[in-house]
Amino acid sequence: MPSKQPSLAVKQAAACAFEQVSLGEVMLRLDPGEGRIRTSRSFAAWEGGGEYNTSRGLRKCFGLRSAVCTALVDNEVGHLIEDCIMQGGVATEFIKWRGDDGIGRTVRNGLNFTERGFGIRGAVGVPDRGNSAASQLKPGDFDWGNLFGRLGTRWFHTGGIFAALSPSTAELAIEAVKAAKKQGTIVSYDLNYRPSLWKSIGGLKKAQEVNREIARHVDVMIGNEEDFTASLGFKVRGSRRRGEAIDAGAFKAMIGAAVKEFKNFKVAATTLRRVHTATRNDWRAILWQGGKFYESRQYRDLEILDRVGGGDSFASGLQFGFLEFNDPQMAVDYGAAHGALASTTPGDTSMATRADVERLVAGGGARIAR
Repeated sequence: MPSKQPSLAVKQAAACAFEQVSLGEVMLRLDPGEGRIRTSRSFAAWEGGGEYNTSRGLRKCFGLRSAVCTALVDNEVGHLIEDCIMQGGVATEFIKWRGDDGIGRTVRNGLNFTERGFGIRGAVGVPDRGNSAASQLKPGDFDWGNLFGRLGTRWFHTGGIFAALSPSTAELAIEAVKAAKKQGTIVSYDLNYRPSLWKSIGGLKKAQEVNREIARHVDVMIGNEEDFTASLGFKVRGSRRRGEAIDAGAFKAMIGAAVKEFKNFKVAATTLRRVHTATRNDWRAILWQGGKFYESRQYRDLEILDRVGGGDSFASGLQFGFLEFNDPQMAVDYGAAHGALASTTPGDTSMATRADVERLVAGGGARIAR
């Protein structure tokens, strides 16, 4: 049962057409299964994108009404991605369709080749997203007044991956979070720092400039200690070096510093993952709200089939915990359980059900369900 803890000022579901809307790129993921990209002759096709994955999790696992704001090229690949989105139940009416130039010289759909890794061999991602339709989105492309105001949206989510695609997507992300705040929509943001994405558009300096501007309009900030350091410029004693296991103490110290400057942060959260091998991780999560930290149970020696998207599934479970219960402990518990379950199935997005998540939150194990 929800505890009597600080809550977010979330709009009532009955007053909104959508419970959650995300802004981000949706790519076609090409998955070689148990093999490797460089030797595979066949690939399974999935859709995926850091921001979109939260919308799909909320709709497919938890049954909430969600939508995605993105752009695709009007060709067969674009409509394959659309078909995948529709299978996930996410509303597609805000997709911006761009004309196909016949060769992808000016605009194309993003691809993401991803192998899962196994044991001592880590997962590998090879994105192929140059000149993608989503990277060319810009301010003015979406009617935020209609989406957040007239139609009504309870929660808006975007992240640092989308903001890093191009100068115009950074500007669009800033426009969107400002518009959401103006209409009283809860704003969450996943810092998701990727140095390779920022490299050609200003590097670390530009990343901090953009993310610090966005952060001024965020209610729920998601990111680990490294994300807070790189994206927002915070550094505290005991911060880890890149690639080391995430430390809960360092994260708590980082949040203490961040909320002093960004007093608009109502919630901050991260997953805590210790990688023993690509297929065996320790996993848990921590959340800050109202001056107090809330921690999930520890999933020790979690066996991983596909780790990609686990953090996004954490974010969608966290969002569900607030949208459904408005309770920080429920949010971190649902987020950690949903992220753990997402790591046991292939693809970027969750194949879990709400019953699966609630069984795990309640301490249930992996005995056969009959």
